[in-house]
Amino acid sequence: MSESNKIIAGRYELGELIGRGGMAEVYSGIDTRLGRTVAIKLLKADLAADSSFEIRFRQEAQASARMAHPTIVRVYDAGDEVTRDANGVERHLPYIVMELVRGEVLRDTLRQRRLTQQEAIAYATGVLTALEFSHAAGVIHRDIKPANVMITDSNAVKVMDFGIARAVSDSSATLAHTNGIVGTAQYFSPEQARGETVDMRTDLYSTGVLLYEMLTGRPPFTGETAVSVAYQHVSEQAPAPSSINPSISSAIDSVVMKSLAKERDARFQSASEFRAALVASVNGQSVQSFDDGSQPATAPMQPIDVEELAATVLQPQIPESDLFTELLASANDEATGAINSVPDTTTRVLSEELDGFTQLGFETGSTQVISTNVKPRNSTDKPSAGLLWGFASGAAVLVIGLVVWLLAGGASLINFGGGGASKILVADVIGKTYEDAYTTLTKQKLLVDKQLQLSDTVALGTVISTDPPAGQQVGAKTTITVLVSSGKEQVLMPDLRGLTEQEATVALADAKLALGTITQADSATVAQNLVISSEPTANQNVAAGTVVNLVISTGMVTVPNVVNLDQNDAISQLSSPQVGYIVESQVDPTCLGTAGTTVIAQSIIPGSQPQLQTIILTLECIN
Repeated sequence: MSESNKIIAGRYELGELIGRGGMAEVYSGIDTRLGRTVAIKLLKADLAADSSFEIRFRQEAQASARMAHPTIVRVYDAGDEVTRDANGVERHLPYIVMELVRGEVLRDTLRQRRLTQQEAIAYATGVLTALEFSHAAGVIHRDIKPANVMITDSNAVKVMDFGIARAVSDSSATLAHTNGIVGTAQYFSPEQARGETVDMRTDLYSTGVLLYEMLTGRPPFTGETAVSVAYQHVSEQAPAPSSINPSISSAIDSVVMKSLAKERDARFQSASEFRAALVASVNGQSVQSFDDGSQPATAPMQPIDVEELAATVLQPQIPESDLFTELLASANDEATGAINSVPDTTTRVLSEELDGFTQLGFETGSTQVISTNVKPRNSTDKPSAGLLWGFASGAAVLVIGLVVWLLAGGASLINFGGGGASKILVADVIGKTYEDAYTTLTKQKLLVDKQLQLSDTVALGTVISTDPPAGQQVGAKTTITVLVSSGKEQVLMPDLRGLTEQEATVALADAKLALGTITQADSATVAQNLVISSEPTANQNVAAGTVVNLVISTGMVTVPNVVNLDQNDAISQLSSPQVGYIVESQVDPTCLGTAGTTVIAQSIIPGSQPQLQTIILTLECIN
């Protein structure tokens, strides 16, 4: 980016380079319109001309823009910046404007030091919270790894780079087939390594790998090549985390190993289930996966062909379109037998149609689409006498038929402006419903042409005016244009969740909506001063100018009094969606006996308290 071109899209001022990835560079910046600091992600110049990379870049913006949550890096804007190189050639540089997060990438943290067990569980809980929200929005991340997790200066988790995420409804194509290898093999799920379809449980497997690495300091599988690592994900059992870090309990072991199950049905089925099990494991509650008590890691593993796996990882193939395959088969079966009886022009048109498929990106390969020895007609060849006779006969029949139709009264059906001896006064239907107006006018032997028009004053479905107007004399079967109100302009209600009041106000103004009342409410997950919900809710059509009421988070939760409760009941209340605390238990250090299950103290007093905290319960001592 040259010194003379520091403004993107006329509003984003580029700052210093703060990050560089495989396909993009990230700059700090300022949104001069709103006066806020942002991060600006620019596709690398050497990749911008590659349509596949550009598509992936745009997918990041489209997927991330759908989600607003404190644990997900926000995307504000996206577009193309047009520049010219030294030779005057026009270049398109796609950009994404994102939330600027101050902190450190988890990958860098793991390279510098070993995390504590409490940090590992807290960070994994944050990632699972982000996935719970994205999965509810219908988005699979597909690339959970330390490089895509930010730890902010306030020690909060922010998941980023939904660049290979796609809607669940469009996830029938496999990752390997659509995007090639876009993740890191160390965090691959078995189904990704096999080139199979992915779903929400794919993200949970990758989160299990991430949790494993945070707890032990190393991923469960390593190797010199991506193929060897992918093979291990498919066919080998990871060692229990406690075999590497003896301080890890068997309860935490069970949660990690379940998340790493080879078969998806044996894993956690949702991010919330994984999160709840992880919180419970801190208090010694193990996860059982099968009726016989065995763990998922010991489940039978499906054999995998090494050569097939290598082909999937290193050279993913794009399957032929089923429709096109059927088309080719049909063409081969039918064209050969029928081609000699088809005029040359038809052969040419069919060939052109098949050429069109090739231009759209379908490759015919070595398939023989049409094989014919029919000699092309020379442009100087004269048409045969039979062909001329056929055309003349057809024209004669058409003329005779038209004359007969006119004599039989067909001419009376043609109206050149409302002829007829009698004149009709157009009825006044203004203010009536269209159904009533239609009935009234057709009873007058008039034709009706309905036209819609937006109106802020005339009710939906009500007639605004007619042309010709009421009282004018017209002939029978004259067409009356009836202008009907389609109501107020309809706009799409934006998703305001996770926005600040200022950002929500701007979004509402852009959508032609008005800000109404603002109320505050507690939330276990939505950060202080961010929108929890709106009324009307997001993604529905509403009339322009509609007043929208907001509920904004206090950043607080109501902590219950769990003293004298059983430990399990206390954990259930404190880790509920309404509180969302991480719960740890301890015994009074002066206790000489064994720990009981009754809570005698809690580290955070009951009442209104900040969200996302860790609370320590002290259990009774039994002598």
